[in-house]
Amino acid sequence: MSIDLYLIISLLKLTKEGAVLIENVKNDAKIPKAVAMKLLEKLQSDSLINLKSDSVEADSSGRIKLAVKAVSLGADIEHISNLLCWQEFEEIAAIALAINGYIVKKNVRFKHGAHRWEIDVIGCKKPLVVCVDCKHWQHTIAASALKKIVSEQAERTHAFADSLPNVRLNLECIKWNSVKFIPAVLSLLPCALKSFNNVPVVPVLQLQDFINQLPAYIGDVKFFAKTFNRLSHDF
Repeated sequence: MSIDLYLIISLLKLTKEGAVLIENVKNDAKIPKAVAMKLLEKLQSDSLINLKSDSVEADSSGRIKLAVKAVSLGADIEHISNLLCWQEFEEIAAIALAINGYIVKKNVRFKHGAHRWEIDVIGCKKPLVVCVDCKHWQHTIAASALKKIVSEQAERTHAFADSLPNVRLNLECIKWNSVKFIPAVLSLLPCALKSFNNVPVVPVLQLQDFINQLPAYIGDVKFFAKTFNRLSHDF
């Protein structure tokens, strides 16, 4: 295992709760301080971490990028996934959508028919509502299992669209006339399939490209269309 990888793994282990002393990172990685500082400065120049006088911190975006870099350097996917928090995937999706002008809600729970459902992240930007299922893979996912996950997200998104308007959710989209509800699955790394039944499976480092391109390629992805009447927002 390379020195770079030892350092990145130590950063992922130690920055879960916030800033950590550089001395602690160096000791955990078992590398000389001068070497650690050189590597940390390189990671900072790549916008993965933030160095202070005697400490280092990494936000959710930085930690996700560190995780992907670790895997690219040969780290075990399961081991790296275990160093990440489930919420970090949700936060990355929420931040990316918000930066691009979407109104975001996380952990949206609703009832439709006899079932209770939950969608990890929902982003609304007229006329689109992107419904994201954030998957914290603990192992390499087989194509058959991925198809099931994607199908369930499509079903969840369809149920969500059918359940609206819902006064408890107070969503911006019910004020619009016509809405397209788009299911998507967010993963740490590229999967066996880029999509299934036109539902996109998006590696986290391609999330920005997906958001940028979505309006132009809406005809190529699965969506559920719904029209709200003028009184929907008063429901």
